[in-house]
Amino acid sequence: MEAATLLRPRAWLPLAAGVGVAVVLGVYGRLHDPIGASDVDFFLRVQLLKVWLATGVAVLLGVQLFTALAIYGVMPSASWIPALHRWSGRTALLLSVPVAVHCLYVFGLRGDTPRVLAHSLLGCLLYGVFVTKMLLLSRPGDGRGWGVPVAGGLLLTAAAGVWLTSALWFFTTIGTRW
Repeated sequence: MEAATLLRPRAWLPLAAGVGVAVVLGVYGRLHDPIGASDVDFFLRVQLLKVWLATGVAVLLGVQLFTALAIYGVMPSASWIPALHRWSGRTALLLSVPVAVHCLYVFGLRGDTPRVLAHSLLGCLLYGVFVTKMLLLSRPGDGRGWGVPVAGGLLLTAAAGVWLTSALWFFTTIGTRW
């Protein structure tokens, strides 16, 4: 890519918007007063719902990975693969939003332990990268270049990190029921 191309707003605007979203989420999460939880039984029920929703997101992101590999010609493909890729991504986003809103509203961005800090930062990164990827996809033509697969890989990595620091931790520490 030429230097003049990188200086055009179309080249860096998706990245700037994604960074802005991640920073705004982080600042909001850090500055607002989290409501916490007072009813332990209700709290555990909500947490269990969240970890199962997050696990559903993780499974759908596995579908995203395999369909992306097919779309980019790494694996065999079929005509329905792009539609499966789009719909599994849309469904993953819909499942993730209530989890993210609850985490941000109830807990905020915290750094009590390295796991909690990593989870908080990865959650902000996840939605920042999502915005970047969607803006890159909305660019006309094939001028997206390597940005879409890089953003997709970062999105998958951030989501895996969020799941590992939340759902997997919950399953191994608390279990699947109480």
